[in-house]
Amino acid sequence: MLIGVPKEIKNNEYRVGLTPSSVRELTIHGHKVKIETMAGAGIGCSDEDYVAAGAEIVGTAAEIFATAEMVIKVKEPQKVEYEQLREGQLLFTYLHLAPDPDQTAGLIKSGATAIAYETVTDRNGGLPLLAPMSEVAGRMAPQVGATALQKANGGRGVLLGGVPGVAPAKVVVIGGGVVGTNAARIAAGMGADVTILDKNVKRLTYIDDVFGPRIKTQYATIDDTEALVFDADMVVGAVLIPGAAAPKLIRKEQLSKMKPGSVIVDVAIDQGGCFETSKATTHADPTYIIDDVVHYCVANMPGAVARTSTFALNNATLPFALALANKGWKQACKDDPHLAAGLNIHNGKVTYQAVADALGYDNLPLEQALS
Repeated sequence: MLIGVPKEIKNNEYRVGLTPSSVRELTIHGHKVKIETMAGAGIGCSDEDYVAAGAEIVGTAAEIFATAEMVIKVKEPQKVEYEQLREGQLLFTYLHLAPDPDQTAGLIKSGATAIAYETVTDRNGGLPLLAPMSEVAGRMAPQVGATALQKANGGRGVLLGGVPGVAPAKVVVIGGGVVGTNAARIAAGMGADVTILDKNVKRLTYIDDVFGPRIKTQYATIDDTEALVFDADMVVGAVLIPGAAAPKLIRKEQLSKMKPGSVIVDVAIDQGGCFETSKATTHADPTYIIDDVVHYCVANMPGAVARTSTFALNNATLPFALALANKGWKQACKDDPHLAAGLNIHNGKVTYQAVADALGYDNLPLEQALS
């Protein structure tokens, strides 16, 4: 199979779809890989590194889209990219379609087949291709939130860990999954007073067993959520419904009851965000203020630590990329129902129920797409 990797073009996105070591694995299996020149510069990998691994370097993304049978990316295709996709071509990347009607319409129009990293599953019901970036984003959340809390950035002027004689910041993490657990871990390590909210008692028990008194847990009733959020210095939104739009857990009318200068870090922004006032921002302009509450809603947080993120992501995606290349997407999905769960768009149809429901499309059943 001819596999193409264009340079990412989203604002301040420095990750790349394949590392040189992943290229070598694919070429050893007999596949041909084209990499757009300088695609790996953001992770410290040169064109020469890719050539040594067996790739061909090409001058433009247009050549990638025009020739590749499978395009491997990191972030969802931007307008100029999905307009170059074609019928019969396979796209393997993060998509996050539920809150993105324009991209969804563009992929449908292209006729391409699109498999989304974020809806591929595993035998335990997890999301193995989302987990590495959830870990990164979760661990970044207290860091960026601590910066936003500084007075010069619009925050309350609170040091996350406090100092002797002065209480630490109160951090509330909504959601105890991969993002939330990693966010709480780092925030607690920085000395903050941390509480995780979740509706899954088993998950809360697990967190309590692992972290003990370093991290508090609370069942997420409306009353307790409001009480904790209104008293917090930082709130991390970390709630995910696979493939679907994130639920809006804090409404605009509740925002005014939060402390002036408090900070929201909405890690769920890729799926639309879990605060009603959230809107996607970029690394170039990461925050805005509504009702004296600082919002950090960068939609590609892991792109800021591109090298760590790319290598972590490739560790997870490479086995699936190999299966798609070795067998073709249809046979690979027939052989692996967990990979098949990643199929979101095929031949002008939506094939993932949560996306169809969110955007008002008819859903093409997976069985029909694979037949």
